[in-house]
Amino acid sequence: MDINDFRGILTAIIFFAFVGIWVWAWSSRRKADFEASAALPLEEDQTLTIDKRENV
Repeated sequence: MDINDFRGILTAIIFFAFVGIWVWAWSSRRKADFEASAALPLEEDQTLTIDKRENV
């Protein structure tokens, strides 16, 4: 077994890991979680605003 065999095996492992993560991310069960995460920057943070006013 030389270095090229190792590189081929490592490439296959990384490829299958990539496909696995892609399938996990695009599954319909994750859609609600990702939509909630996408809306986070648009929500106003009430506690941060209150804390800033108290410290000023």
